[in-house]
Amino acid sequence: MPDNTLKDCIATINARLNTRSIVLIGLMGAGKTTVGRRLAQRLHLPFVDADHEIEAAAGKSIQEIFDEDGEEFFRAGEERVIARLLENGPQVLATGGGAWMREATRRRVGEHGISVWLKADLDVLMERVSRRPGRPLLQADDPRAVMERLMAERYPVYELADITVESRNRPHHVMVSEIIRAVCRWLEANEEQQA
Repeated sequence: MPDNTLKDCIATINARLNTRSIVLIGLMGAGKTTVGRRLAQRLHLPFVDADHEIEAAAGKSIQEIFDEDGEEFFRAGEERVIARLLENGPQVLATGGGAWMREATRRRVGEHGISVWLKADLDVLMERVSRRPGRPLLQADDPRAVMERLMAERYPVYELADITVESRNRPHHVMVSEIIRAVCRWLEANEEQQA
C-alpha cells in the first residue's frame, strides 16, 4: 500500500476515532508497549501503559503487588484503572496480558475503544520476554511451559478482540503501519454497517 494511503488511513483514524481508545491486548512480549508507543506517536495520540498506571496508583511495582497482595487483588485493581483510563480517550492504551480475561474490562473496552490483539507465536514471545526479567507469571522453573499454558487459556478469549494483527519479528514501523491499516479498515467497515 503506498505511503499516501497510509497517510489517508491516519487521517481516517484521527477523524473517526472520536473519544475511543485504541486498546492493545496480548500476552507479555507481544509488543503492546513498544509498538504502542510508536503507534501513538504516528497517530499523534497520547500513549498510556496500564501497568505503569497501576504501579503509580498502588505506589509499588507489579511484582510487589503480586507478592504482597496476590494476583486477584492485582486483577481487580487493573480492572478499575483501565475503566478510569478509558474515560480519557482518544489514546493508545497498552494493557497487561491478563486484563482482557475479565469480562467487565472487555465490555468497557467495547464501549470506549477498539481492541487490537497483537498475536505472536510461542518462539517470538519467549525470545522477547527472555530480554526482560521480572515478569511475575514467568517466575517458574519452566517459563516456556507457563507461556504455553497462558496461550492455551488466553488465545480463545483474545480472539474476541475487534482486530487481530500478527506480531512478528519485523521492524517496529512495519508493525505500526499494519495496525494503522487494520484499524482504518475496521473503522470503515463498521461505519458502513451502521449507515
